[in-house]
Amino acid sequence: MKVILLKDVKNLGRKNEIKNVSDGYARNLLLPRKLAIVATGAEIKKIEEGKEEERLQAEKDLEKNQEVVVKMEGLEIEIAAKTDKEGGLYAALSPAQISKALQAKGFEIKKGQIKIDEPIKEIGEREVTIEFPHGLEAKIKVIVVEEK
Repeated sequence: MKVILLKDVKNLGRKNEIKNVSDGYARNLLLPRKLAIVATGAEIKKIEEGKEEERLQAEKDLEKNQEVVVKMEGLEIEIAAKTDKEGGLYAALSPAQISKALQAKGFEIKKGQIKIDEPIKEIGEREVTIEFPHGLEAKIKVIVVEEK
């Protein structure tokens, strides 16, 4: 019996895949647990239309992310932080602080997208990487200044 998986099923397949399984497996396990539906012509057509919509949406997301990366590349942001007498920061600069500074500039960046090679613990300039979906990255410069 041909079925369309509604969820990922271990050792069988992923969501929206069409699989050929035994009648008993489909009737006794997959269908009652709502893990799959019988693959009729209409259902197969609906799944393929959904896949096409997902592909188009992924292309739109890629274009949108590429535009943001182009705008962000080489951007410089300045962040004021409390320092001691030697110019060291009392607390390392966090991705959340960088995210907040980027939001003030109009970029919706989550702290999880910000990758810092080593903790920022002193005044000066540092390069930080912002990661986007589809493997895109933007490098920005974070300038840490003494808070007045």
